[in-house]
Amino acid sequence: MSALTRRALLAGAFALAAGPARATAPRVATLDWALLETLLAMGIVPVAAAELVLFRTVAVEPPVPDSVRDIGLRGLPSFEALRLADPDLIFSSAFYALSEPQLRLVAPVETITIYERGGAPLARARQAALRLAEACGRPAAASGLVARTEEGLDACRRAVAPHSDRPLLVINLGDARHFRVFGRDSIFGEVLARLGLANAWTGNTSYSASAPVGLETLAAYPDAGLVILPPVPPDAQRVLPQSALWQALPSVRDRQVRVLAPVNPFGGLPTAGRFARLLTASLAAPEGAGLG
Repeated sequence: MSALTRRALLAGAFALAAGPARATAPRVATLDWALLETLLAMGIVPVAAAELVLFRTVAVEPPVPDSVRDIGLRGLPSFEALRLADPDLIFSSAFYALSEPQLRLVAPVETITIYERGGAPLARARQAALRLAEACGRPAAASGLVARTEEGLDACRRAVAPHSDRPLLVINLGDARHFRVFGRDSIFGEVLARLGLANAWTGNTSYSASAPVGLETLAAYPDAGLVILPPVPPDAQRVLPQSALWQALPSVRDRQVRVLAPVNPFGGLPTAGRFARLLTASLAAPEGAGLG
């Protein structure tokens, strides 16, 4: 019997024990934002989740209903708040393994990890949606989300086809002198490939962004357009427009720097779709905007 099936049976047992009101679907909670956005995108509203104020700022979508209880920090949740939410099943990921023993004192835990070394985040995000939906007794919800995501990516791929001749660097500014870059094995890198766009960064990044590298490294990619993900630090916002190094970069000189709206760097299928839409809309403009 698979771990998922055991978890689902445990969740079902909790629901039956709680009476008819819970017999239809388990009450679920989650610490992980990628799992939270996936649940919400499938129409499954958890009873509790972590750091909702920051989630609404960083991930932005899907919207979180007011009924979801905020249980505090993802790495250090309030177990008392979690108990009060009374979940039947808790979804977590390997990022929060240290909390798992305490979580199991509240309810059974199903660990679903999208980001791990050697993994393919986009494919694992699809698998996560299927596992979440099955555990919640809503398998059709996952197939619907996967289909909508694929349709959205297909539409974006067609829209950005005229821009496929210029490689892109997807970066996050650490300060006015350093940046992190998202490689082919990040969810952003995989979405670029799915859209038929080239990622100019070919180095290793281990499923997320690289460690901070010096801004001067950008000079080695004269043909690449820059896609900047928020947040943009105040010192970078202030210093870069006057920086001789920054202004000498071909992408800056050609106004091919595009600053997107916030996107969750460790998201699931909703993040993939949001990034694709934001990038497509930005590329539709003949010139970038920001930090010019």
